[in-house]
Amino acid sequence: MTVRVMLISPPADRYAREARVGDDAAAPDEGAVRRVKAAAAALPVPARRLKPPSSLYELADGLPTCDEPALTDWDLGRWRGRRLDELSAADPTGVRAWLTDPAAAPHGGESLLALIARVGAWLDTLPAAGGRILAVASPAVVRAAVTHALTLPPASFWRLDVAPLTLTELSGRAGRWNLRCGRPAEGER
Repeated sequence: MTVRVMLISPPADRYAREARVGDDAAAPDEGAVRRVKAAAAALPVPARRLKPPSSLYELADGLPTCDEPALTDWDLGRWRGRRLDELSAADPTGVRAWLTDPAAAPHGGESLLALIARVGAWLDTLPAAGGRILAVASPAVVRAAVTHALTLPPASFWRLDVAPLTLTELSGRAGRWNLRCGRPAEGER
């Protein structure tokens, strides 16, 4: 059977607006939570609703949204919360390595390869019985999922753009995934 994974990226938070390395433990504002719930409500009813453990996003009122550790945002270690321009000035060699070497982790956190492997392992262990899974996931996690699912080279991660409040759909099973493009997060039109 085929499993359908629907990933909703949250609205831009202050980290995104200020070009800072994100932190999915940061509390979203009430408007952001409402927008994610509205987007989720317009989608087909999933069998499971998932979010990163530290996230405060719930995907439906009165229905459980379970914690999924594999959906935790990219761990960028000591760079978390810092502006990209200040990182480039303070550690240009580290930033260059981070952007060009998928195995590099100059920040002391997770390398790009480790992020893709973590998210890919989760995708590959989804139930073979099929069904729908709806999850809120940071843009980095969505990009890692697409990179893994389509067996793209790791450098492709940097070429994928995940806008706030968009839906990315993957369908298939371990080893064979398809990407569905062009659907707004607020549901079918």
